[in-house]
Amino acid sequence: YRYLADRYGLQFWWPGDSRIEVIVGAILVQATSWHNAEKAILSLKRAKVLDAKSLNLIREADLAELIYSSGYYHAKAKRIKAFSEHLWVNYKLDLDLMLRQEPLTLRQELLTINGIGEETADCILLYAAGWPIFVIDEYTRRMVDRLGLGPKSGTYADYQRLFEGCLTRDVSIFNEYHALIVALGKDVCRKEPECGRCVLSSKCIYGIEILSKTVEGGY
Repeated sequence: YRYLADRYGLQFWWPGDSRIEVIVGAILVQATSWHNAEKAILSLKRAKVLDAKSLNLIREADLAELIYSSGYYHAKAKRIKAFSEHLWVNYKLDLDLMLRQEPLTLRQELLTINGIGEETADCILLYAAGWPIFVIDEYTRRMVDRLGLGPKSGTYADYQRLFEGCLTRDVSIFNEYHALIVALGKDVCRKEPECGRCVLSSKCIYGIEILSKTVEGGY
């Protein structure tokens, strides 16, 4: 965390003006970049439908058109509508009431909604509800595995326990840590990594091996 914070600075995540925007963003960013998800969010804002009531009223086909830039837009429109309908049926669109539940109860409920898996649910818990739940994404798995710290089973829960078992359960730390890992993943720890520019290269089994091969090869 300290290495990443020194390198990338505060990330101020999750970017969003409201809790509903954070939740919609968590769905839109599935299987795409934040850049594409952000374009879809701006489209929703321009159409003045980025609020619980409007999302409940808008037709799914119209919603899909507005979020075209996010990719898989028909599926994501269906997921956003599923969340909106759940919020209406169970809470009469009172999002604050929904998010005030205990984290495990809320997580289990979120996982029953079509299209919301563990990563998306935990993004909602951390960034919208403010619960200290560590989010595991592909960037996190990649970093942990390359550092040589990956759990043998490789389940989402085991990666999550790795962080939650070693850190103070603090919302601000979990928030920043996840954001910093994303910054690392986008910058250098990609599928084809740039280990020579990585601030963790001296601690990383994968990076040390790559750099040693580079030296031996005379590159």
